[in-house]
Amino acid sequence: MRFSKYFIPTQKENSSDAKIKSHILMIKSGMIKQEASGIYSWLPVGFRIIQKIVKVIEKFHELAGVNQILMPTIQSAEIWKKSNRYDTYGKEMLRITDRHEKELLYGPTNEEMITLLAKSFIKSYKNLPRYFYHIQSKFRDEIRPRFGVMRAREFLMKDAYSFDLNKKKGEETYLMFFKLYLKIFKELGIKVIPVRAPAGEIGGNLSHEFHMIVESGESEIYVDESLESMDFNNYSIDDVMSIKSYTDEFYNENKITMSLKKFKSIELGHIFLFGDKYSKSFDFFIDGEKEKFLPFMGSYGIGVSRIPAAIIESSDKKDGVIWPVNVSPFRAIILNLDKKSDLVEEFCDNMYSRFIEDGIDIFYDDRDERPGIKFSDADLLGIPFVIIIGKNYLKKKSVTIINKYSDKEIEIPESDAINQIKKLIKLDD
Repeated sequence: MRFSKYFIPTQKENSSDAKIKSHILMIKSGMIKQEASGIYSWLPVGFRIIQKIVKVIEKFHELAGVNQILMPTIQSAEIWKKSNRYDTYGKEMLRITDRHEKELLYGPTNEEMITLLAKSFIKSYKNLPRYFYHIQSKFRDEIRPRFGVMRAREFLMKDAYSFDLNKKKGEETYLMFFKLYLKIFKELGIKVIPVRAPAGEIGGNLSHEFHMIVESGESEIYVDESLESMDFNNYSIDDVMSIKSYTDEFYNENKITMSLKKFKSIELGHIFLFGDKYSKSFDFFIDGEKEKFLPFMGSYGIGVSRIPAAIIESSDKKDGVIWPVNVSPFRAIILNLDKKSDLVEEFCDNMYSRFIEDGIDIFYDDRDERPGIKFSDADLLGIPFVIIIGKNYLKKKSVTIINKYSDKEIEIPESDAINQIKKLIKLDD
């Protein structure tokens, strides 16, 4: 993509409404625009980052055999009344009435709907296990939306749902999703800590949240520090259930007395195993080998639109961010620093075309702007590799690339510049 064709409404000054680093930067870099309290439009750069996150989530869910679907944002109030959650969920649920006086709601989650969907098609034990997920906008009428997309009323969420033969198989699925989440966050360049958590309104006795430790985080967790270096790949379901790290709610509710380290954090994922709570509510029986039974269920959520903000908050860069390679809106940016030179222009155009042809995610700043503005915007966007073509190209026939991860500047001869840069910026492929 060329900068001259791309819509990036950057701002010179910080927004007076933004109080935390992520909110400030996301507005300043033209990622989001507030439409109402806690409701945001995702502009091209921000949406591109969201798409990168979604791509990683989709990749791992497909490998795990989880079917992607798309359910509506609006649900019937009747199904929530049947599960007895309509009155208990609270004022966070946005309730509406259509022209026929039928009660509807904006879905804060989808346990009821997915149960009815599965009931329509899954009739035999031979059809189990079955896993579904969708990535959809959710709406929760937060009493005090704040911190930009960190605490929004409308947000993008990935939620998955599982249907199993029995508790043992359900626990195996739970363990699968537990490990799946760790793989997803690792691929996104995010370090998370799994902690025990109360199930809340979802229900069930087994629940874990996945937290990123961040000083500015709203949540508090109590952590067994050994978990920070733990390899969870060898964990059994018993190991997962005995994890000695907790959310503050779980810690206080269960009056845990053991000595643990307290951290500020941001919750990015939450998994639940709630058994037959919803299949029982909807009389969802399946034909077994000998008799009918209720499928054993679980749900598994990731706060997709919260992830970019969390990454920014965790960044070591004081006033900005360097995006992880699989999240960055572009792998690299080409800066043409001499628009008056036909030679520089030709080389930049050729390099850009070569990268595009090879399927490399590249951004080209082809604007007729001062170098200082170009460097400033590249820094603001957080793109990890900056390719500089200007005076050195004209004098030495060389290209300069800055690796933001290592803060190293490399000078590469023109003759091998494209091949070397390809190798460098595709470092995780």
